Amino acid sequence: MIEYKRPDGKTINGYLAEPTDNPNAPGVVVIQEWWGLDDEVKSVADRLAKAGYRALVPDLYRGKLALEANEAEHLMNDLNFGDAAGQDIRGAVQYLKATGSKKVAVTGFCMGGALTVLSACNVPELDGTIVWYGYPPLEYVDANAVSKPMLAHWALHDEFFAPAGVDQLEEKLKAAGANIEFYRYDTKHAFANPKSDARGLPPLKYNAEAAQLAWDRTFEFLKKNLA
Repeated sequence: MIEYKRPDGKTINGYLAEPTDNPNAPGVVVIQEWWGLDDEVKSVADRLAKAGYRALVPDLYRGKLALEANEAEHLMNDLNFGDAAGQDIRGAVQYLKATGSKKVAVTGFCMGGALTVLSACNVPELDGTIVWYGYPPLEYVDANAVSKPMLAHWALHDEFFAPAGVDQLEEKLKAAGANIEFYRYDTKHAFANPKSDARGLPPLKYNAEAAQLAWDRTFEFLKKNLA
């Protein structure tokens, strides 16, 4: 765990995973699901570090974790999304750039996917975004501000983020001339999280094949846009 500063000067903690042989590697800010900074999102950062990226996970809930869905919903509803994107996440991007990474992308899952879309509009320093099955209310998406490439992975049977909303988001971004790649998978929500099945929530379902394909596309995107 490290501590870094937000643009407004306040401090926040985060989990940092780095490759062993390249202190100036490209960076990726990883945004949690609604559960908080748990072992699963840390494992995503570790995976990115093993692949050669400096990965930083901001602690958006300030140390709080949810074990049940009602707890997660409560923590998510208490989160100021504008502050999280414009301060916590932007600060993380700035930290990685100030400490060696020339280019930095933002990626996030579920709630973190929604925050990743907002970051594409509100963090001018980032160099790309990878969205995993989550989007904010579309009225908060300033499509004209999305100036860097975006890759997005969506579930066709998502009960949390309606596929119709994905279509509307895609149309809005394309109309603004944004550089986007949207991929849809024949899966349920949170298909890339190996712990989804253990949550006991029918709308969640891990799909190893879809997850692998999405990760392959993610690493290809990162190599292309952060090299």
